[in-house]
Amino acid sequence: MAHLLKTTFISSSPALRPRRIPGHRAGRVSTHPVQAKIREIFMPALSSTMTEGKIVSWVKSEGDKLSKGESVVVVESDKADMDVETFYDGYLAAIVVEEGGVAPVGSAIALLAESEEEIAEAKFKAGSSGLPSSDQSAAPAAQETVPENAGPATPPPQAAKATAAAASAGSAVHPASEGGKRIVASPYAKKLAKELKVELGRIVGSGPNGRIVAKDIEAAAADLAVAAAPAPGSAAPPAAAAVELGTVVPFTTMQGAVSRNMVESLSVPTFRVGYTITTDALDALYKKIKSKGVTMTALLAKATALALVKHPVVNSSCRDGKSFTYNSNINIAVAVAMDGGLITPVLQDADKVDIYSLSRKWKELVDKARAKQLQPHEYNTGTFTLSNLGIFGVDRFDAILPPGTGAIMAVGASQPTVVASKDGRIGMKNQMQVNVTADHRVIYGADLASFLQTLAKIIDDPKDLTF
Repeated sequence: MAHLLKTTFISSSPALRPRRIPGHRAGRVSTHPVQAKIREIFMPALSSTMTEGKIVSWVKSEGDKLSKGESVVVVESDKADMDVETFYDGYLAAIVVEEGGVAPVGSAIALLAESEEEIAEAKFKAGSSGLPSSDQSAAPAAQETVPENAGPATPPPQAAKATAAAASAGSAVHPASEGGKRIVASPYAKKLAKELKVELGRIVGSGPNGRIVAKDIEAAAADLAVAAAPAPGSAAPPAAAAVELGTVVPFTTMQGAVSRNMVESLSVPTFRVGYTITTDALDALYKKIKSKGVTMTALLAKATALALVKHPVVNSSCRDGKSFTYNSNINIAVAVAMDGGLITPVLQDADKVDIYSLSRKWKELVDKARAKQLQPHEYNTGTFTLSNLGIFGVDRFDAILPPGTGAIMAVGASQPTVVASKDGRIGMKNQMQVNVTADHRVIYGADLASFLQTLAKIIDDPKDLTF
């Protein structure tokens, strides 16, 4: 569900501008009369941990008419990209924060005018506040067009190959080009295209109605770099480093959120308990039902959820240091690595959902996570977390406890192991190491030991996982 833009009135007279009341819910507008119906559009809080947001793309342009509930801008929060809608009818008068810009939660990112006559006044207010509108910050790029018959000079052979590679991503005339006469692209995308020497006419936009946005330019530039690489057998120059060594790189929005969460975790007294679990029966079950779309992640989440049913204290959480909550739902969050960050999509009510539906849901969540399209309830409602590095061959590791939860389990790879049976015989079994990190204010060693024993029994006899 898209989030709504938060706005307030800007009065044409400072004396009439409404005062924001502490604790007053953002997005509500004072009923005091004002002379001009110009509203500030604020950067919304899209998650409980979000402190600032990045403008991915403006769906609407300055001067466009808006209707209540219509999508206006795409904002990158600390977890996902989300469409943001407007509360009010009106006109997008002035864009204060351009695409690629970052703004704190609650700060103005645009101005909304009630009528066309007030657009000029809104632009003046944006300029007088020291925040440039898009007309000022991107005026040259905003006027760029690609003539129908225009074409670049004959490129050298290597550049021609690179251009062909970019063209292979889509046709030269695309939905955003109005028959090839004009390219529809965001001002920031046009500026980026100039810097990266990417031809706009060769790109198919991924934005609304085929509009070209910044990420399209970055993808095309990457394709050009690959296409321009020397052919096999030719004398290749020394390979350039993937990163420029010695440079200081600021955190992305997601990296900043991860950093804050990890620092917050340091205030929680934690301890760790490890356990060795035999996985022969689970591996056999997985091979049997894998063809039906079942994933190992879903099997582990289901087994963990069933164990938590019998040990509710391990599914509990402490937030204020004075009390703890026995969570009424068992929602398994699973860590997923992303480019430049980490996110934990949540399998809600994992103890109640059948393994086939759980597997389908997991695939859907992973796709949405990598497309940065997860909704807040799909990543911030976990009550217990799984982190699985076993798929990379890691045999054991410790995980850091996410704030607001009671425990996280680190899962290592299942490997053939020489073991001795109770009768003294030597044999081979597949075994994996799991390590649980827990909040010691709520969960004690005996609690985790008992939970892990139950989990090991479920995995050793997994018949209940398919019911």
